Amino acid sequence: MTTVEQRHRTTPPAPRRRSRRDEILEIAVGLFASRGYHGVSMDDIGSAAGVTGPALYHHFAGKEAMLVAALIPVSEGLLEGGRERVARHSEDAEAALADLIDFHVDFALENPAVIALHLHELDRLPDEPRRQIRRLQRLYVEEWVAVLSRVRPELAAPEARVLAHAAFGLMNSTPFLGGEVDRRRRADLLREATIHALAGH
Repeated sequence: MTTVEQRHRTTPPAPRRRSRRDEILEIAVGLFASRGYHGVSMDDIGSAAGVTGPALYHHFAGKEAMLVAALIPVSEGLLEGGRERVARHSEDAEAALADLIDFHVDFALENPAVIALHLHELDRLPDEPRRQIRRLQRLYVEEWVAVLSRVRPELAAPEARVLAHAAFGLMNSTPFLGGEVDRRRRADLLREATIHALAGH
């Protein structure tokens, strides 16, 4: 194989360019998180995104559609990412748990506005997308429960579920954290707190 061929094979793909729809959705999520769903109008979103009304409705039917577009892919991504990390360590439950913690802490630090939406605005959704999100969330929790039950076999499944939810409470605190502590240190502190919460000693 030539050097050019080697370089071609090992060069990672270029990151996907964000679409205008993605940009509008990110702006909407930030506004919803900071001002509340009912505190934001489509006009507010259009003004912040520099988009006129007709152009905005070309991308989204309304605020409800934006909320669905923000929350469902996140829940799908968490479940997929959680399963991938568990599968990496099928023979080592402690390594799987550590990987799950790293994965979720990184997610929480990258997506505080989305977490705020999940906490405060999920009930604004129609029944079907809300049920879909709840189902995805339950499946993600069960990935953690299965791993915790292997790490701590003395726990019954309901007890492991309690601990998993407690861990999410710690890691999902990012919408309430200020910027006094830099990101790397925040990640370290959240990981340590979560490990201690799950360790049982």
